[in-house]
Amino acid sequence: MQNRYKIFSLGDAALSIELGNKIDIALNKNVHALAHGIRSAAIDGVKDVIPAYTSVTVVYDIVLLRKKTSSAFEWIKKEIEEVITTSNQQTVTNNNKKIIPVCYDISLGIDLENMAAIKNISVEEIIQLHTGKTYHVYMIGFLPGFAYMGSVHEKLITKRKHQPNLHVAAGSVGIAGEQTGVYPFNSPGGWNIIGRTPLQMFDKNREQPVLLEPGDEIEFKQISLEEFNAYRI
Repeated sequence: MQNRYKIFSLGDAALSIELGNKIDIALNKNVHALAHGIRSAAIDGVKDVIPAYTSVTVVYDIVLLRKKTSSAFEWIKKEIEEVITTSNQQTVTNNNKKIIPVCYDISLGIDLENMAAIKNISVEEIIQLHTGKTYHVYMIGFLPGFAYMGSVHEKLITKRKHQPNLHVAAGSVGIAGEQTGVYPFNSPGGWNIIGRTPLQMFDKNREQPVLLEPGDEIEFKQISLEEFNAYRI
């Protein structure tokens, strides 16, 4: 990884380490390994470490670091390069496998029939293909607890909607491009909705508010509408 990264400034209180430019599980595992390494190094002034698909953003305390150096960016950059140089390069992920129950009834999967028509496949095949893979959680973003997962079967790759829905129900399971994800809250959204889970993806009252975390491996399990409603009682 030492020769395949770029570090650049994000304003005066953050920087980003870019490791690549494609959706790739091996690359994403390197991202999380680097994020883990930076956290473990306990660098003075670092306030937050945020992994994404191909990069890690480091937010730092500009006021604190200006007491140490004339250039906070250069100081943090040097510390991060030391982490990269001394890292043993082992990937670090949560490696947790989680099963998400999903009801694919067309009353909840509001775009299922339209997707089936566009793809010239049956609703049943969409469900089979979606539940037939294990998905890697690349990052959390958009909304608290919204996990970007991939990759869906090539038959399910579908562009985002040109006209987003103004209201997507919490728990809705969608597809956009080669990614799949679950809406944690009621919100606008442009993903193609194929089902809904009764699980709460984000709960501020839980010890760990976010149900899914980067590095998790996810499987979707089909449940009936009756089971979906029973979950919610």
